[in-house]
Amino acid sequence: MERIVEFERFEGESNYERTLRPSSWDEYVGQEKIKKNLQVFIQASLKRAEALDHILFFGPPGLGKTTLANIIASEMGANIKTTAAPMIEKSGDLAALLTNIEEGDILFIDEIHRMSPAIEEILYPAMEDYRLDIIIGSGPAAQAVKIDLPRFTLVGATTRAGMLSNPLRERFGMHFRMEFYTPEELAKIIEQAADKLGIGIDKDAALEIARRSRGTPRIALRLLRRVRDFAEVAEEACISLETARYGLDQLGVNHIGFDEQDLKLLELLISARGRPMGLSTIAAALSEDEGTIEEVLEPYLIANGYIERTARGRIATPKSYELFRLTPPAMEGGLFG
Repeated sequence: MERIVEFERFEGESNYERTLRPSSWDEYVGQEKIKKNLQVFIQASLKRAEALDHILFFGPPGLGKTTLANIIASEMGANIKTTAAPMIEKSGDLAALLTNIEEGDILFIDEIHRMSPAIEEILYPAMEDYRLDIIIGSGPAAQAVKIDLPRFTLVGATTRAGMLSNPLRERFGMHFRMEFYTPEELAKIIEQAADKLGIGIDKDAALEIARRSRGTPRIALRLLRRVRDFAEVAEEACISLETARYGLDQLGVNHIGFDEQDLKLLELLISARGRPMGLSTIAAALSEDEGTIEEVLEPYLIANGYIERTARGRIATPKSYELFRLTPPAMEGGLFG
Protein backbone atom coordinates (compact mmCIF):
# COMPACT_ATOMS: atom_id res chain seq x y z
CA MET A 1 0.00 0.00 0.00
CA GLU A 2 1.37 3.43 -1.00
CA ARG A 3 1.87 5.97 1.77
CA ILE A 4 1.37 9.67 1.12
CA VAL A 5 4.51 10.35 3.22
CA GLU A 6 6.51 7.66 1.41
CA PHE A 7 10.02 8.85 0.52
CA GLU A 8 10.24 6.94 -2.74
CA ARG A 9 8.69 8.24 -5.94
CA PHE A 10 5.19 7.14 -6.81
CA GLU A 11 4.65 5.83 -10.32
CA GLY A 12 3.89 8.66 -12.71
CA GLU A 13 5.25 11.41 -10.45
CA SER A 14 8.52 12.02 -12.29
CA ASN A 15 6.90 14.43 -14.78
CA TYR A 16 5.37 16.45 -11.95
CA GLU A 17 8.72 16.52 -10.16
CA ARG A 18 10.48 17.84 -13.25
CA THR A 19 8.04 20.73 -13.65
CA LEU A 20 8.36 21.76 -10.00
CA ARG A 21 12.09 21.14 -9.65
CA PRO A 22 14.34 24.24 -9.31
CA SER A 23 16.64 24.78 -12.28
CA SER A 24 19.10 27.31 -10.83
CA TRP A 25 20.87 28.22 -7.58
CA ASP A 26 18.50 31.18 -7.14
CA GLU A 27 15.50 28.83 -7.03
CA TYR A 28 17.19 26.14 -4.94
CA VAL A 29 16.23 26.40 -1.27
CA GLY A 30 18.10 24.66 1.58
CA GLN A 31 21.34 22.65 1.83
CA GLU A 32 23.14 26.01 2.09
CA LYS A 33 26.58 24.64 2.97
CA ILE A 34 26.57 22.18 0.07
CA LYS A 35 25.27 24.87 -2.27
CA LYS A 36 27.99 27.38 -1.33
CA ASN A 37 30.79 24.82 -1.65
CA LEU A 38 29.53 23.59 -5.02
CA GLN A 39 29.32 27.14 -6.34
CA VAL A 40 33.01 27.66 -5.47
CA PHE A 41 34.11 24.33 -6.97
CA ILE A 42 32.12 24.92 -10.17
CA GLN A 43 33.57 28.43 -10.62
CA ALA A 44 37.10 27.11 -10.08
CA SER A 45 36.58 24.30 -12.61
CA LEU A 46 35.19 26.71 -15.20
CA LYS A 47 38.17 29.05 -14.71
CA ARG A 48 40.58 26.15 -15.28
CA ALA A 49 38.45 24.85 -18.17
CA GLU A 50 38.45 21.42 -16.49
CA ALA A 51 35.79 18.86 -15.78
CA LEU A 52 34.44 19.00 -12.23
CA ASP A 53 35.75 16.35 -9.85
CA HIS A 54 33.50 13.33 -9.19
CA ILE A 55 30.77 14.00 -6.61
CA LEU A 56 28.94 11.72 -4.17
CA PHE A 57 25.64 12.77 -2.58
CA PHE A 58 24.29 10.64 0.25
CA GLY A 59 21.36 10.87 2.62
CA PRO A 60 17.68 9.88 2.85
CA PRO A 61 15.56 9.84 -0.33
CA GLY A 62 13.70 12.89 -1.56
CA LEU A 63 16.15 15.57 -0.37
CA GLY A 64 17.21 16.86 -3.80
CA LYS A 65 20.19 14.79 -4.97
CA THR A 66 18.88 14.52 -8.55
CA THR A 67 17.96 18.22 -8.55
CA LEU A 68 21.49 19.19 -7.52
CA ALA A 69 22.98 17.03 -10.28
CA ASN A 70 20.83 18.83 -12.86
CA ILE A 71 21.77 22.26 -11.51
CA ILE A 72 25.47 21.31 -11.60
CA ALA A 73 25.12 20.33 -15.26
CA SER A 74 23.33 23.59 -16.02
CA GLU A 75 25.98 25.70 -14.24
CA MET A 76 28.80 23.83 -15.99
CA GLY A 77 27.07 24.24 -19.36
CA ALA A 78 27.23 20.46 -19.76
CA ASN A 79 24.88 17.70 -20.83
CA ILE A 80 23.67 15.26 -18.18
CA LYS A 81 22.98 11.57 -18.68
CA THR A 82 20.92 9.97 -15.93
CA THR A 83 20.62 6.32 -14.97
CA ALA A 84 20.26 4.10 -11.90
CA ALA A 85 22.72 1.42 -10.83
CA PRO A 86 20.20 -1.48 -11.07
CA MET A 87 19.79 -0.66 -14.78
CA ILE A 88 23.51 -1.27 -15.42
CA GLU A 89 23.42 -5.07 -15.48
CA LYS A 90 26.41 -5.90 -17.69
CA SER A 91 29.71 -4.32 -18.67
CA GLY A 92 28.26 -3.51 -22.09
CA ASP A 93 25.60 -1.30 -20.47
CA LEU A 94 28.25 0.79 -18.74
CA ALA A 95 30.45 0.85 -21.85
CA ALA A 96 27.53 2.18 -23.90
CA LEU A 97 26.97 4.98 -21.39
CA LEU A 98 30.62 5.98 -21.15
CA THR A 99 31.38 5.89 -24.88
CA ASN A 100 28.45 8.21 -25.60
CA ILE A 101 29.49 11.00 -23.25
CA GLU A 102 31.31 14.11 -24.42
CA GLU A 103 34.00 16.28 -22.86
CA GLY A 104 32.77 17.79 -19.58
CA ASP A 105 29.48 15.87 -19.51
CA ILE A 106 27.82 14.80 -16.26
CA LEU A 107 26.95 11.14 -15.71
CA PHE A 108 24.44 10.82 -12.85
CA ILE A 109 24.04 7.35 -11.32
CA ASP A 110 21.28 7.01 -8.73
CA GLU A 111 21.27 4.22 -6.12
CA ILE A 112 24.97 3.74 -6.79
CA HIS A 113 25.30 1.46 -3.75
CA ARG A 114 23.44 -1.19 -5.76
CA MET A 115 26.12 -1.41 -8.44
CA SER A 116 27.58 -4.90 -8.83
CA PRO A 117 31.29 -5.46 -7.99
CA ALA A 118 32.01 -6.50 -11.61
CA ILE A 119 30.64 -3.20 -12.95
CA GLU A 120 32.52 -1.25 -10.27
CA GLU A 121 35.82 -2.73 -11.49
CA ILE A 122 35.16 -1.29 -14.95
CA LEU A 123 34.17 2.06 -13.47
CA TYR A 124 37.43 2.54 -11.50
CA PRO A 125 39.79 3.25 -14.46
CA ALA A 126 37.04 5.32 -16.10
CA MET A 127 36.87 7.56 -13.02
CA GLU A 128 40.62 7.73 -12.37
CA ASP A 129 42.26 7.63 -15.79
CA TYR A 130 39.31 8.31 -18.12
CA ARG A 131 39.92 4.98 -19.74
CA LEU A 132 37.61 2.08 -20.42
CA ASP A 133 39.10 -1.42 -20.12
CA ILE A 134 36.81 -4.08 -21.57
CA ILE A 135 37.18 -7.70 -22.61
CA ILE A 136 35.81 -8.65 -26.01
CA GLY A 137 35.05 -12.30 -26.65
CA SER A 138 35.67 -15.21 -24.33
CA GLY A 139 38.10 -18.06 -23.83
CA PRO A 140 41.37 -18.13 -25.83
CA ALA A 141 39.98 -15.63 -28.34
CA ALA A 142 39.26 -13.00 -25.68
CA GLN A 143 40.95 -9.64 -26.21
CA ALA A 144 41.47 -6.72 -23.85
CA VAL A 145 40.53 -3.40 -25.41
CA LYS A 146 41.40 0.02 -23.97
CA ILE A 147 39.26 2.98 -25.00
CA ASP A 148 40.17 6.56 -24.07
CA LEU A 149 37.27 8.56 -22.68
CA PRO A 150 36.69 12.32 -22.57
CA ARG A 151 37.01 13.89 -19.15
CA PHE A 152 33.62 13.70 -17.48
CA THR A 153 32.09 14.10 -14.02
CA LEU A 154 30.40 11.18 -12.30
CA VAL A 155 27.74 12.26 -9.81
CA GLY A 156 26.67 9.36 -7.60
CA ALA A 157 23.66 9.36 -5.28
CA THR A 158 22.94 6.88 -2.52
CA THR A 159 20.62 6.46 0.43
CA ARG A 160 22.92 3.81 1.91
CA ALA A 161 26.44 5.24 2.09
CA GLY A 162 27.53 2.39 4.35
CA MET A 163 26.89 -0.11 1.56
CA LEU A 164 29.36 1.57 -0.81
CA SER A 165 32.65 -0.26 -1.21
CA ASN A 166 35.70 1.65 0.05
CA PRO A 167 37.47 1.67 -3.36
CA LEU A 168 34.42 3.26 -5.01
CA ARG A 169 33.85 5.78 -2.21
CA GLU A 170 37.50 6.89 -2.31
CA ARG A 171 37.33 7.69 -6.02
CA PHE A 172 34.86 10.51 -5.43
CA GLY A 173 36.68 13.79 -4.87
CA MET A 174 33.72 15.43 -3.13
CA HIS A 175 31.34 13.90 -0.58
CA PHE A 176 28.19 15.74 0.49
CA ARG A 177 25.69 14.60 3.10
CA MET A 178 22.15 15.84 2.44
CA GLU A 179 20.30 17.05 5.54
CA PHE A 180 16.58 17.19 6.31
CA TYR A 181 15.03 20.59 5.61
CA THR A 182 13.60 23.00 8.19
CA PRO A 183 9.85 23.84 8.04
CA GLU A 184 10.77 27.39 6.97
CA GLU A 185 12.84 26.11 4.03
CA LEU A 186 10.08 23.71 2.99
CA ALA A 187 7.50 26.50 3.20
CA LYS A 188 9.54 28.51 0.65
CA ILE A 189 9.72 25.44 -1.62
CA ILE A 190 5.95 24.97 -1.31
CA GLU A 191 5.25 28.64 -2.14
CA GLN A 192 7.48 28.42 -5.23
CA ALA A 193 5.78 25.19 -6.33
CA ALA A 194 2.28 26.60 -5.76
CA ASP A 195 3.18 29.51 -8.03
CA LYS A 196 4.29 27.06 -10.75
CA LEU A 197 1.06 25.10 -10.28
CA GLY A 198 -0.92 28.30 -10.78
CA ILE A 199 -2.57 28.46 -7.36
CA GLY A 200 -2.08 30.85 -4.44
CA ILE A 201 -1.27 29.68 -0.94
CA ASP A 202 -1.34 31.51 2.41
CA LYS A 203 1.98 31.61 4.25
CA ASP A 204 0.39 29.85 7.25
CA ALA A 205 -0.94 27.11 4.98
CA ALA A 206 2.49 26.62 3.37
CA LEU A 207 4.07 26.35 6.81
CA GLU A 208 1.41 23.86 7.94
CA ILE A 209 2.16 21.60 4.96
CA ALA A 210 5.89 22.05 5.60
CA ARG A 211 5.58 20.95 9.24
CA ARG A 212 3.93 17.72 8.14
CA SER A 213 6.42 16.95 5.34
CA ARG A 214 9.05 15.09 7.40
CA GLY A 215 11.77 17.53 6.39
CA THR A 216 11.60 16.25 2.79
CA PRO A 217 10.87 18.35 -0.32
CA ARG A 218 9.52 15.39 -2.30
CA ILE A 219 6.88 14.76 0.38
CA ALA A 220 6.12 18.49 0.67
CA LEU A 221 5.40 18.72 -3.07
CA ARG A 222 3.27 15.57 -2.95
CA LEU A 223 1.19 16.94 -0.05
CA LEU A 224 0.84 20.29 -1.82
CA ARG A 225 -0.64 18.60 -4.89
CA ARG A 226 -3.17 16.71 -2.78
CA VAL A 227 -4.11 19.78 -0.72
CA ARG A 228 -4.53 21.70 -3.98
CA ASP A 229 -7.21 19.14 -4.93
CA PHE A 230 -9.13 19.90 -1.73
CA ALA A 231 -8.79 23.65 -2.39
CA GLU A 232 -10.05 23.33 -5.97
CA VAL A 233 -13.09 21.29 -4.88
CA ALA A 234 -13.79 23.99 -2.26
CA GLU A 235 -13.39 26.56 -5.08
CA GLU A 236 -10.51 28.34 -3.34
CA ALA A 237 -8.19 30.35 -5.57
CA CYS A 238 -5.71 30.49 -2.68
CA ILE A 239 -5.11 27.56 -0.32
CA SER A 240 -6.13 28.61 3.18
CA LEU A 241 -4.78 27.31 6.47
CA GLU A 242 -8.17 25.75 7.24
CA THR A 243 -8.23 23.82 3.94
CA ALA A 244 -4.60 22.74 4.33
CA ARG A 245 -5.29 21.34 7.81
CA TYR A 246 -8.49 19.63 6.67
CA GLY A 247 -6.82 18.06 3.63
CA LEU A 248 -3.79 16.84 5.58
CA ASP A 249 -6.00 15.39 8.31
CA GLN A 250 -8.04 13.56 5.66
CA LEU A 251 -4.81 12.17 4.21
CA GLY A 252 -3.94 10.72 7.61
CA VAL A 253 -0.83 12.86 8.15
CA ASN A 254 -0.67 14.22 11.68
CA HIS A 255 0.75 17.52 12.95
CA ILE A 256 4.36 16.29 12.82
CA GLY A 257 4.12 14.35 9.57
CA PHE A 258 3.55 10.87 11.00
CA ASP A 259 1.11 8.49 9.36
CA GLU A 260 -0.35 5.20 10.55
CA GLN A 261 2.81 3.19 9.83
CA ASP A 262 5.03 5.56 11.83
CA LEU A 263 2.66 5.48 14.78
CA LYS A 264 2.44 1.68 14.64
CA LEU A 265 6.24 1.43 14.77
CA LEU A 266 6.47 3.79 17.75
CA GLU A 267 3.63 2.00 19.56
CA LEU A 268 5.38 -1.32 18.99
CA LEU A 269 8.64 -0.04 20.50
CA ILE A 270 6.80 1.61 23.40
CA SER A 271 5.03 -1.69 24.13
CA ALA A 272 8.47 -3.25 24.73
CA ARG A 273 8.81 -0.89 27.75
CA GLY A 274 12.44 -0.03 27.13
CA ARG A 275 13.64 -3.44 25.94
CA PRO A 276 15.55 -3.22 22.62
CA MET A 277 13.73 -4.81 19.70
CA GLY A 278 15.53 -6.38 16.73
CA LEU A 279 14.90 -5.34 13.13
CA SER A 280 13.56 -8.76 12.11
CA THR A 281 11.07 -8.73 15.01
CA ILE A 282 9.87 -5.24 14.03
CA ALA A 283 9.52 -6.28 10.38
CA ALA A 284 7.45 -9.34 11.30
CA ALA A 285 5.20 -7.38 13.67
CA LEU A 286 4.53 -4.63 11.09
CA SER A 287 4.34 -7.01 8.08
CA GLU A 288 7.02 -4.94 6.35
CA ASP A 289 10.36 -5.96 4.88
CA GLU A 290 13.50 -4.96 6.78
CA GLY A 291 14.76 -2.71 3.97
CA THR A 292 11.59 -0.58 4.06
CA ILE A 293 11.91 -0.11 7.81
CA GLU A 294 15.61 0.82 7.59
CA GLU A 295 15.41 3.08 4.53
CA VAL A 296 11.91 4.56 4.71
CA LEU A 297 10.45 4.47 8.22
CA GLU A 298 13.48 4.89 10.48
CA PRO A 299 15.64 7.75 9.09
CA TYR A 300 13.27 10.60 9.96
CA LEU A 301 12.29 9.07 13.31
CA ILE A 302 15.94 8.60 14.28
CA ALA A 303 17.03 12.04 13.01
CA ASN A 304 14.32 13.68 15.12
CA GLY A 305 15.00 11.70 18.26
CA TYR A 306 11.98 9.37 18.40
CA ILE A 307 13.96 6.14 18.01
CA GLU A 308 17.42 5.15 19.16
CA ARG A 309 19.44 2.42 17.47
CA THR A 310 21.55 0.40 19.90
CA ALA A 311 23.78 -2.65 19.48
CA ARG A 312 20.93 -4.81 20.82
CA GLY A 313 18.14 -3.29 18.74
CA ARG A 314 15.77 -0.31 18.51
CA ILE A 315 14.24 1.47 21.47
CA ALA A 316 11.67 4.26 21.78
CA THR A 317 13.11 7.43 23.31
CA PRO A 318 11.38 9.63 25.93
CA LYS A 319 10.24 11.86 23.05
CA SER A 320 8.13 8.98 21.70
CA TYR A 321 6.51 8.43 25.10
CA GLU A 322 5.74 12.15 25.31
CA LEU A 323 4.05 11.97 21.89
CA PHE A 324 1.61 9.37 23.28
CA ARG A 325 1.45 11.17 26.66
CA LEU A 326 3.00 8.21 28.46
CA THR A 327 5.69 8.07 31.15
CA PRO A 328 8.95 6.49 29.94
CA PRO A 329 10.10 3.44 31.94
CA ALA A 330 13.17 3.64 34.15
CA MET A 331 15.96 2.34 31.94
CA GLU A 332 18.76 0.12 33.16
CA GLY A 333 22.22 1.31 32.25
CA GLY A 334 21.08 4.91 31.90
CA LEU A 335 19.91 4.66 28.28
CA PHE A 336 17.53 7.53 28.86
CA GLY A 337 20.04 9.45 30.91
